[in-house]
Amino acid sequence: MGRLTLRATGPAAPGTVWRRYACVDRWPSWSPQIRAVHTPDRRLTAGMSGTVESVAGFRVAFVVESVDHDRRTWTWRVRLGPARLRLRHDVRAHGRGSTTSLTMHGPWLVLTAYAPLARLALRRLVRP
Repeated sequence: MGRLTLRATGPAAPGTVWRRYACVDRWPSWSPQIRAVHTPDRRLTAGMSGTVESVAGFRVAFVVESVDHDRRTWTWRVRLGPARLRLRHDVRAHGRGSTTSLTMHGPWLVLTAYAPLARLALRRLVRP
């Protein structure tokens, strides 16, 4: 098991970046690997569960563990077959924009395979 943290900084305001996280219908607009999010909840809340559908057609089950809208942080667990990851996201003000970070816990092979897609998504998340 390993831990990997990725960060991206860009001109988007922290509130804008957080709204992109908080509204699950917006996830495909900044995360190119996501086609859709299937959950009865449209706003990020602790305890929500569902699946994320990838552009490749597979579905990843998830459960959101915690959400702090004031501090702009959230944590969730995802599962695809035997692979399980815990992901923690946060958004912070940075200069004239924001920084977002993603800390992932899971098998090293999965973390390193997912990292390039996650980096791209984070960069898109903080753009205007």
